[in-house]
Amino acid sequence: MAKYKSYDYSQSVLIPVSLEDQLVPGTLEFAIHTLVETRINTSVFDRRYGNDETGRLAYDPKILLKVVLFGYSRGLISSRQMERACKENVTFMALTCGEQPDHSTIAGFVSSMKEEIKLMFRDVLLVCEEEGLLGGTFFALDGCKLASNASKEWSGTLKDLRWKKEKIEKKVRQLVEEQVKVDRGKDGDEAGRIPFGGAGRERQIEKLLKKAERVEKWLQENGPKIGRQGSEIKSNVTDNESAIMVTSHGTIQGYNGQALIDSKEQVIIHGEAFGQSQDLHLIPAVLDGAKEDMRAIGCGDDYFVGKTLAADSNYHSPLNLKRCEEEGLDAYIPDKRFRGRDSRFEREHRQRQRRSDRLTLADFKHQEERDEYCCPHGEVFRL
Repeated sequence: MAKYKSYDYSQSVLIPVSLEDQLVPGTLEFAIHTLVETRINTSVFDRRYGNDETGRLAYDPKILLKVVLFGYSRGLISSRQMERACKENVTFMALTCGEQPDHSTIAGFVSSMKEEIKLMFRDVLLVCEEEGLLGGTFFALDGCKLASNASKEWSGTLKDLRWKKEKIEKKVRQLVEEQVKVDRGKDGDEAGRIPFGGAGRERQIEKLLKKAERVEKWLQENGPKIGRQGSEIKSNVTDNESAIMVTSHGTIQGYNGQALIDSKEQVIIHGEAFGQSQDLHLIPAVLDGAKEDMRAIGCGDDYFVGKTLAADSNYHSPLNLKRCEEEGLDAYIPDKRFRGRDSRFEREHRQRQRRSDRLTLADFKHQEERDEYCCPHGEVFRL
């Protein structure tokens, strides 16, 4: 008969854990821990708290900052995921010294961290500069589409939003009329079916009224959103700074995130999100932000003079190229239309042009004696 090792879930086990030993030098968690504890000025968060004399003790911003930074580096973008990690993951436990902030605390900390994030980002840049991680000679620019916490269903021009509001109000009137019929006892049709009513209909009416009031309030407080071409573009009731963007995974309501990277150690020297889907006009804003960041750590206004910038063809526009020239940047940005002007691709261009031209029956010549059809390209077809 087989014999197995015995086990007992009711037994108690003491496991000695040194939190500091879990943060191994050379790892990302150790770098985050060291930067936050020794190099980043977190006193900028102190003005948020008014519990110096009364009130409950708050979580130290250093703890919350470590949780957020390490969570993002591990692909955890939900505050609930970070809360769970603080209870189950030993690395998170080490970073928080065993404290377990809940998801509402983490979410509130992230949503309020707007101006402070620039100051901390520049503190990290300064450390990278002191450690020799910035080459300062070659830069790469690229972007990605980021979904915002807003639905594209709440997007549209002012005319579209007014129509949406009227449609909601029409639906409310219809539900109210049905409710009146139910209250009068006319709640059955010829087949004896009873329409949806009672508390369920009241909740639906209340929900629709809130939506209509929300759109009405937004229309009163906001005007049309004007695009770069001078015409009105779609606004969004939830997040008007975001925009509708086409991605490889479909259409989203979000932002165009841009990152300018130093090539030596792949350090991002500036990152920013824009409510513009196209990259054709973003290089001036990115360079302005990068110069401001580098100026904050002691670099001059001529930081980009004589340097090299590489970007893909989405950034090729007169505005972007002009700004690179003004900054003295040696920019390498491919032109999407260069093949059409380059004689080396003339044959390929002609073939593509021929493929795009559709032929009709009138383009074929019929030779009756042979019962053949000849196409404009010299091909012969027989029936």
